[in-house]
Amino acid sequence: MGRLSTWLAVAAVTTLQRTAIVAQQSEPQIDATASAEWCSKGLQHGYNLDRLDAIAAFRRAVEANPQSPAAHRLIAAAAWTELLFDQGAMTVEDYLGTARDVNRPPPDRAWVTVFHRSIDRALALADAQARQHPDDLDAQYQLGATNGLQAAYAATVEGRVAGSLTFVRRAYQTHQRLLARAPERKDAGLIVGVYRYTVSTLSLPKRVGAYFAGLRGGRDEGVRLVEAAAAHRSDSQPQATFSLVLLYNRERRYDDALRLIRQLQEQFPRNRLLWLEEGSTLLRAARPAEARRALETGLAHLRTDPRPRARGEESRWRYAYGAALTDLDERAAARRELADALATATRDWLRGRIHIESGKLASRSGDRTTALAAFKQAERLCRQDHDDTCVDDAQSLMRKERRP
Repeated sequence: MGRLSTWLAVAAVTTLQRTAIVAQQSEPQIDATASAEWCSKGLQHGYNLDRLDAIAAFRRAVEANPQSPAAHRLIAAAAWTELLFDQGAMTVEDYLGTARDVNRPPPDRAWVTVFHRSIDRALALADAQARQHPDDLDAQYQLGATNGLQAAYAATVEGRVAGSLTFVRRAYQTHQRLLARAPERKDAGLIVGVYRYTVSTLSLPKRVGAYFAGLRGGRDEGVRLVEAAAAHRSDSQPQATFSLVLLYNRERRYDDALRLIRQLQEQFPRNRLLWLEEGSTLLRAARPAEARRALETGLAHLRTDPRPRARGEESRWRYAYGAALTDLDERAAARRELADALATATRDWLRGRIHIESGKLASRSGDRTTALAAFKQAERLCRQDHDDTCVDDAQSLMRKERRP
């Protein structure tokens, strides 16, 4: 993450430690309104990729109300985001494959410490408040949201999908009970909806296992719940909208996904990755000319943006742009972009997809041997990184190339 990120991580831990010491010495001074305002400001900064400003705002929220589970949870969420960026996870593309336990790059230990200290404090506060005030709807929401973040961290940063099950079950059941008691709390539908949808996509044995773990499936119901959360004004509304973009892409509802992406671009204009998201979705929708325009807009943002980039971000842009040029049959320019993308790619699934595009170019030039070699290489790389969609595409292209 670099010296600045590490310094920030340590500073965040120090602030939390200082807050704990002050709390032991005297009753904390609580300004719940100011804390909520700082949380809102931090979220706005975070979704605009102004991550350092987001961390600073969440720290101010903790200072204003050390007893706020939300403020501590948002510091943990900011640390989680830093770790995801360090892994190179930045768009819907990272979550369209099959979720499995996989090897991950070693995470930055300073940010791991921030995450665990913050999430532990958030969980302790949320649990205590939910027990003391069982009729407090927000206390129940905070408890479920905190467990949901723990589940997401275990599955993504640690790569332990099975190891996240305990947190998944707690988050799901807490928010499901909250929805039953207060249907107007549409924000609680985000976690319930995402897990209902996810369970519905599992194989039969895994669905049975999820059932016995207390989770229920339901593809259409899951989408409906997330849609309701995305339409409901709350601090989790942007997160619900991003989640809905993922579900719409999975469902191949590309026009709906694009509508949301463009809303997010207006809401968070400094988030350059939203143009990468738009271009990638347009490519899935087989609209390469529009994808090219979106990606060129995003690349212009990228060139003038001095803020830190996600791990391997440049290669992601170059791959998407190269894929658009390939579909438009601009071969020379596509080869240059794909070569640049391959040189800086950090994940095997991305290398595999780059080889698929290179194979398409070779096929169009009549070089069947090179095309088949590229598709075979793509299949191998994507298989070892659990990108089942890429594997299927590579196999399909190989069969097509072998036809007389």
